[in-house]
This record gives sequence, C-alpha cells and structure tokens, in this order.
Amino acid sequence: MKIRYAAKTDVGMKRTHNEDYFSLIEDEQLFIVADGMGGHASGEVASKMAAETIGEFYQHTKDEDATWPFKLDRSLSFLENRLVCSVRLSNLRIFEKACREMRYKGMGTTIVTAIVSGDKAYFGHVGDSRGYRIRKGEIEQLTRDHSLLEDYKEAKPDMTEEEERNFPHKNVITRALGMRESVQVDIKSYQIEDGDYYILCSDGLSGMLSDPKILEIVVNADSLERAVAELTDSANRAGGTDNVTTLILHCTSE
Repeated sequence: MKIRYAAKTDVGMKRTHNEDYFSLIEDEQLFIVADGMGGHASGEVASKMAAETIGEFYQHTKDEDATWPFKLDRSLSFLENRLVCSVRLSNLRIFEKACREMRYKGMGTTIVTAIVSGDKAYFGHVGDSRGYRIRKGEIEQLTRDHSLLEDYKEAKPDMTEEEERNFPHKNVITRALGMRESVQVDIKSYQIEDGDYYILCSDGLSGMLSDPKILEIVVNADSLERAVAELTDSANRAGGTDNVTTLILHCTSE
C-alpha cells in the first residue's frame, strides 16, 4: 500500500502560542498528533514530549532484546502492544515531569496516533484528538472522544442535537496523558481499502468544522497539501478559537 501524507499546524485566531504538535516516524509509518494543555508554555512541552517519547521508544525497541517498561497485553498483537506501550510511557514521563517541576504542574496532552502496517491501519488515542476515515465519498469518525459530553451521550442516547450544542461542559475531557500515573489507551485496527483517506486532527479542527465540511474539503482538494491548508483556513474563518492541526494520509494500491 502506497501512502502519501501532508500535515499542517496553526496557532489559530485566538491563541498566542501553539500547544499542538505533530510528528511522524517514516520507517515505522507511524503518525502522531498531540494537543497540549496546561497554560503558559507547559502545554506545548507536554505535546512535544509525548511525540518525542514515542519516537525514542520505537528506536529503543528496534533491538529485540530491549526491555519494555510495561507488561505486554496478551489480547493484543505485538504491533498493538508496541504502540500502546509507547503512549503509556509518554504519559508516565509527562506525569513525572509535572510532579517534579512546579512550573509544569497540571500539564498534559491529548494524542491520536496511527500506524500503517501492510493493509491495516491501527489507531491509538487518548483524549479528544480524533481519527477519521474517508472512503467512497463518506466520512466516519474512528475514535471516541474521552469527554464528559460523550459520557453523557452514552448515558442518554436520545440526546437531541440542540441539547448536544448547548451542553455546558463539552470541552471537558476525561482522559489525557499526564493526568495520572497510568492511562488507558484505546486501540483499534481497520482494513485499508484502495483510495482511503485517514485524518488525524486536534479539536481545533473538529470543534470548528462539521464532519460533512471536512469531507467536502478533502475530496475536492487537488492535493493533500491543499486539503490541509484549506481545512486550516476554514477552521480559522469559523472562529479559530483553538490551535488547528491536521494530518492526512492517502492510501493507494499503486
């Protein structure tokens, strides 16, 4: 499967600095988007730290004899364990730094990762940074936000669109890296089909643009670079209340 990709991050219209961070490890076909939080400069420290820790772990575990910081989950494949373990390690490193240095107290980050192996895409995430798939003209959210809103929707499945729009705590997340010493990482795998687009983004994009709007921009763009630029511009035109980061993969058999 041939993969092309493009990414863009932008401070947005309301923030003074960018706490988002994206990264890729080309030889592993691993893609990362993180959305830091904590105020001052600590959010950007957390998001960058998460991505760098994952990269370091992947480099370390190229050696088959390398020791891992956590036990393997027997219900997961080696590839899935490696991804989950890398995210859990980044959580621990951020938590320990926040505990050790007062200026970083309360810092954390959400994260969404995708790794392509053969004809499968594996998504691991914590928080409300999202993964999407566009296939045959339809868009589907692949990740579930770890937020109070999603918890409430599960408890009240008949929640109306108006109630969802007016929900007072929609930006409150229930899970992020650095909040606690340990973290649960959600991971799922998906069969790739020729022509699939996979999108990783911070909530600065998904919070500003509807899923149909994201779909429209991506499928009508003449290149991936144009798609990420137009998504960013559209999010900013819609208010740009947060940093905006988008990473798009396009998978083809040729």
